[in-house]
Amino acid sequence: MKSAPRLLVGFVLASSLSTIAAAQQTPTPDATSAQTQANPAGTAGQQTASDPKAQSAPGQAPADHSSSDHSSSDQASSDQDKKGQSTSGQAKTGTSSGTSSGTSNDRLFLALPNFLTLENAGKVAPLTTGQKFKVVARGTFDKIEFPWYGVLAGISQAENSEPGYGQGWEGYGKRYASAFADGTIENFMVAAVFPSLLHQDPRFFQTSEGGFAHRAGYAVSRILITRTDSGRSQFNYSEIIGSALSAAISTNTYHPRAFITTRYDPTTNMLIYVHNASDRTLSNTLSVWGSQVGYDTITIVIKEFWPDIHRKMNHKHNEAQAGGSTP
Repeated sequence: MKSAPRLLVGFVLASSLSTIAAAQQTPTPDATSAQTQANPAGTAGQQTASDPKAQSAPGQAPADHSSSDHSSSDQASSDQDKKGQSTSGQAKTGTSSGTSSGTSNDRLFLALPNFLTLENAGKVAPLTTGQKFKVVARGTFDKIEFPWYGVLAGISQAENSEPGYGQGWEGYGKRYASAFADGTIENFMVAAVFPSLLHQDPRFFQTSEGGFAHRAGYAVSRILITRTDSGRSQFNYSEIIGSALSAAISTNTYHPRAFITTRYDPTTNMLIYVHNASDRTLSNTLSVWGSQVGYDTITIVIKEFWPDIHRKMNHKHNEAQAGGSTP
């Protein structure tokens, strides 16, 4: 399998999506200016409405609101403190907006699902079997995955990879279904089925400490070393065996068999029969397995450094927003 062109095009697509998303989040200068001009009037209106003298009837002494004002202020401050503490705690465990406890709603390049990655997690509760399957299904059938596999199928068709699928829309459809099935089987085997059977944790816990070499080495090592549900380190059977089994299932079930094609030879004025070898071979299975492990390794390294990239993107976004609101 020629995975390098697919990875390159995939990350270009993801980067483009992140750029579009960041552009959509940036408010226009007119909107920012209009909001700034509207605030003083709203503030003045609120101050006028809360003026105890203005609310008092003629001839009556103004009501004493000092006690209630202090109580409301203290209550609001307390609520804000509790809200800030709650938000901070959720950010550390990766559940700021996640639908499952112990997972996240983060996306690589603001597009690709990154629900099984936690930053500065510390000690977190293990995922149940149901949670493991639920979060894998949520990421596998995420809406961004459908165009993603469409791009991979297009690259495969352009390379005429696995010619048994043919060309045209029929060939593209077969390649699309094959790519989607390959990814789905591998996701469930590596992150749900084997982690549930072997009681291993499918999440990636970022270290965010040390230099580039240390962090990259840590990320690469996670392919071979993982965390159990009890918090111990263990050989990553889920990744190695799970990806091997998924490669064996996909390669030897719905990938093309050997087939015969014909072509016309004008020199002899005869049809020549050409035998095309089957893709259901041990060597092809090992190639698919190696490609999956290599792709997962690159993805984990990106996951380790994605928080740093995301923070820089937010910093630039905030600078652009501040520059646009400056008169």
